[in-house]
Amino acid sequence: MGTLPLPHPSQKVNYATPRSFLTTFKSHSKETLFPDDPFRQFKNEKKPGARFKKALQYFIPIFSWLPNYKLQFLKYDFLAGLTITALAIPQGISYAKLAQIPPIIGLYSSFVPPFIYAVFGDSKHLAVGTVAACSLLIAETIGEKVSYDTEPTLYLHLVFTSAFFTGIFQTLLGLFRMGILVDFLSHSTITGFMGGTATLIILQQLKGMLGMKHFTHKTDAVSVLKAVFQNRHEWRWQSAVLGVIFLTFLQFTRYLRRKKPKLFWVSAIGPMVVVVAGCLFAYFAHADRHGIPIVGALHKGLNPLSIKYLNFDSKYLPLTIKAGLITGLIALAEGIAIGRSFAIIKNEQVDGNKEMIAFGLMNIIGSFTSCYLTTGPFSKTAVNFNAGCRTAMSNIIMAICMMLTLLFLAPVFSYTPLVALSAIIMSAMLGLINYEEVIHLFKVDKFDFLICISCFFGVAFISMDYGLMISIGLAIVRIMLFAARPATCRLGKIADSSLYRDTEQYPGLTKVPGILALQVGSPIYFANSNYLRERVFRWIQDEEDLSDTKGEHVEHVLLDLSAVTSIDMTGIETLVETHKMLGAKNIKMAIVNPRLDVMEKMIKSHFVDKIGKESIFLSIEDAIEASLFSLTTETTSGQGQISKPSNGSAATKMQDDHPDR
Repeated sequence: MGTLPLPHPSQKVNYATPRSFLTTFKSHSKETLFPDDPFRQFKNEKKPGARFKKALQYFIPIFSWLPNYKLQFLKYDFLAGLTITALAIPQGISYAKLAQIPPIIGLYSSFVPPFIYAVFGDSKHLAVGTVAACSLLIAETIGEKVSYDTEPTLYLHLVFTSAFFTGIFQTLLGLFRMGILVDFLSHSTITGFMGGTATLIILQQLKGMLGMKHFTHKTDAVSVLKAVFQNRHEWRWQSAVLGVIFLTFLQFTRYLRRKKPKLFWVSAIGPMVVVVAGCLFAYFAHADRHGIPIVGALHKGLNPLSIKYLNFDSKYLPLTIKAGLITGLIALAEGIAIGRSFAIIKNEQVDGNKEMIAFGLMNIIGSFTSCYLTTGPFSKTAVNFNAGCRTAMSNIIMAICMMLTLLFLAPVFSYTPLVALSAIIMSAMLGLINYEEVIHLFKVDKFDFLICISCFFGVAFISMDYGLMISIGLAIVRIMLFAARPATCRLGKIADSSLYRDTEQYPGLTKVPGILALQVGSPIYFANSNYLRERVFRWIQDEEDLSDTKGEHVEHVLLDLSAVTSIDMTGIETLVETHKMLGAKNIKMAIVNPRLDVMEKMIKSHFVDKIGKESIFLSIEDAIEASLFSLTTETTSGQGQISKPSNGSAATKMQDDHPDR
């Protein structure tokens, strides 16, 4: 048998000169802020006019779809617009009641914002309107310092101001492409928040269902239930009976929609039927004289300007900024998630940054025109989608219908019984408690379940903002655990292949005696570097314990860095220390397939010089072949020919794996 040559891989490791700081910064900035490469469509355009046209279409989406709008789309958009108007009127009045503001403000908020979204929004299916969770959160936040009952004018002005700050916050996030912040509101957090908020809102509607006049301003479940039973002398059976009838009807329409999806329109017009029936009953039966309160005067006319009412007094500024930021973040997460969900059904994409800008602009302009916070509610968007809308024209149709309502029909709804609004809200909220998803989270991921359930109970029993913060805090703890305790695994070879995989996932893989191949599964930096070093030596100790009976010891440690996307100086120093400590134990260390950013830092920090280029490999297979060569040559005792190795040695193993050598 001749001498064994050192394996020569077909492709060598790239030791090219590291890129300049400007090049690296540009690359990282693009991936962070522009992962979708939005300006790619302008690259091949040489004519200034064509570039301007495409830029206009990109930044103002209505110029993209309106020139191609077909008349056949109009019948679908018109039907969808009428349908969501039927839902928007009762919801607008109901959710304004949740926010403790005049009901007419809810109608105003479904007139101006839809026009703005139709111009700047990127989703074809999203229907704009007010939402219950943010309405309640506004009432809770502003109500901490100012009560609507004692200072209604100041309270309303602060609500407009918080909507202004919401719009500024959302627009800035979109302009600076900071949609990553919305990602911190995980699916588990949103599920728990919606469930907890829905529970609170349902309990609060007991006031309207029972016809009570006095109630608590607190929003936790204990305080609400306490107020309900302490004021039981105010309960009105007439109001309760009417409320049960309305709620039963609405739940039946929802059941009918689930059983026969084609009858979605029955559920969509259900709230309007309740409002109209309630108005007729209240008018002819003089319901307000029998313990059934009504909405009261609603004046005709379009939105009055409110820009002069924005309150930037330093005394209330922290309050309005807090309300604007919290509700703005939740509204963004809900609106973008809903828009993307329906776009996926049609194999379309929605640009989250454009959506942020659209939401921001409609809230800024809305705050100038007597509107409070608006976004894309799920119920209205689902109705819009099921009604067959083709474009954002359905929002324009809804806004026109709302304009006509404000001009001619608003006083009709002044007879709406409060119990009807409570029934509408309760029916909508029952659909937001997604207990099936909570059970699914428990089965799949216990930590996700903990995040969800903590948000649910935090919102229901403490407050909405604290519940949200608790849930986000747990999510951040999870991120920190993933970062500080990254996964590492021992690699083994799949028989009759060149693939190396996790030995725990695939038991029975071939392990090469004397060689320990490990894969690191995350970036290496100050938070996890000590753990990784300790984990490597623990892997070595575990391997030694298993090999003591066979007389085999670890002589080579291979670190596969294919999944390591970045490394800092602490991580590099840890690798240097690990190399030295292994050397003291006569164990050689090799690095496998470092990525571009990692390799550049290794070159700049002279780590490559310290470990040697001969210790860096392109693949696990190359590293193992080189390690086997090293083990084999050590058994020759300096001879030119390789003597026949003993049974069970690494050389025998190598010859078994490579019979052609």
